[in-house]
Amino acid sequence: MGHVKLPPVYPILDTAACERLNADPIRTAAAMLKGGAQILQFRHKAFWSRQVFEQARQIAELCRNATILFVVNDRADYAHILGAALHVGQEDLLPTDARRVVGPDAIIGYSTHNPQQMRAASAEPIDYVAFGPVFATTSKERPDPSVGLEILREVRALTTLPLVAIGGITLETAPDCWQAGADSLAVISALLPDPCSPSSVRNRTEEWMREAERAHPR
Repeated sequence: MGHVKLPPVYPILDTAACERLNADPIRTAAAMLKGGAQILQFRHKAFWSRQVFEQARQIAELCRNATILFVVNDRADYAHILGAALHVGQEDLLPTDARRVVGPDAIIGYSTHNPQQMRAASAEPIDYVAFGPVFATTSKERPDPSVGLEILREVRALTTLPLVAIGGITLETAPDCWQAGADSLAVISALLPDPCSPSSVRNRTEEWMREAERAHPR
């Protein structure tokens, strides 16, 4: 366990969002990778059927071939089977317990929504921490209250871990979030145009990569 270096943009492939837009998750994931994604999280909030597991397995394979980090949301068991990193939230297994499933070397990220949770996170065996929603979000059924940039700046001072900002972030607000101290920005719906096709997803991902390059020139 140790700090992981996160890229400035953290794409999340949400299966419910794909379903709403009639987009195939595997082709959508492939389009994000072609657009330059350097990390990819598979987020499935409903029941993990065998078909869902097969989708995750194929996307894990795409990420392995592209040598980028593949992350499974919520489920320590599936993350372990797929050899993936794990991201857990406040209602999932505590990272301490999840560690027993995924082992000492797996990367674990942890979602927080207020300064108190951020302080508590420092005692957990995690590699990076997410904070939000920074702005109002449509990607969650029952989102926590949005926190805004000021509180994002405050929590930056509470942790030395890599910090992922999440929630309603757009290309226009991305520079403000990086400036407020976020190392990485989690993006869900902003990478899924409507209508959604592999080429439109690839183009949108490339736009985000260009914005990241402008904000973080090498």
